[in-house]
Amino acid sequence: MSVAFRREGDEEHLEPKFEIPIPPGPNWVTPRGLELISNRVAEIETRIAGLSDEAEINIARRDLRYWQTREVMAELVAQPGGDTVEIGTRVTFRLGGKLRSLGIVGDDEADPAGGLVSYAAPLARALMGAEVGDVLEFAGKDDAIEVLEIAVIA
Repeated sequence: MSVAFRREGDEEHLEPKFEIPIPPGPNWVTPRGLELISNRVAEIETRIAGLSDEAEINIARRDLRYWQTREVMAELVAQPGGDTVEIGTRVTFRLGGKLRSLGIVGDDEADPAGGLVSYAAPLARALMGAEVGDVLEFAGKDDAIEVLEIAVIA
């Protein structure tokens, strides 16, 4: 029989298993973000202890490697003063005539539906360093954003 028609086993036809990609750059976190990461590590370790299926264990271990790496790489940001938009602040602003409010946090703490965006998001990058009353460029428009209020996230 030709080698072309021979199959060694089913393993060669399975999808490859990849690691979860780590976002590039520093892993700046707020105290809340660091706590969330630590809780995630503990949760996955507990879940692994209760698993018996090898495939599920491998998936959980991959998740654990990701979150342990994020925990080791975490750099706690200093408590913001609230005078400028920084990681750990909530900024209220007008964009395109609409009033919006966003908290600026680390990558792993981001929850856009909950009003928390990563410092690496384009809108957050446009706001970083701004003060109340600043009018900022965004999306090619010179006066797209007007900063109205800045508060420290508790």
